[in-house]
Amino acid sequence: RTLVLAAMKVKVHELRTKTKTDLTKQLDELKSELASLRVAKVTGGAASKLSKIKLVRKSIARVLTVMNQAKKDQLRIFYKDKDLVPLDLRVKKTRAIRRALTKKEAGMKTLKLIKKEKHFPKRRYAIKA
Repeated sequence: RTLVLAAMKVKVHELRTKTKTDLTKQLDELKSELASLRVAKVTGGAASKLSKIKLVRKSIARVLTVMNQAKKDQLRIFYKDKDLVPLDLRVKKTRAIRRALTKKEAGMKTLKLIKKEKHFPKRRYAIKA
């Protein structure tokens, strides 16, 4: 009975509501079903069973994707306020943007410039109308 029920297309929005244990249980069921379908393929099973192989493989991929996304979300929460973040959790952007100076770094002044501005302020002239 479980093989017939599991063969239906798995909906991602339904998977997202399930817990991790439920997802692993469903993943095991799908993998065992895939194994039985592959055996049926070798032994010359019905065409309906052969067409289910693709469906089951895609369902396994969906379950794994939801599990990995949930894991990544948890890691993002964990590393939110940390100084060092793993590379795969950092913002992608482009290589040039990542290498560019930050706003703080770009706005910093050297000690020489600070002294120059202090001792030689910009001259202001009052223009007579």
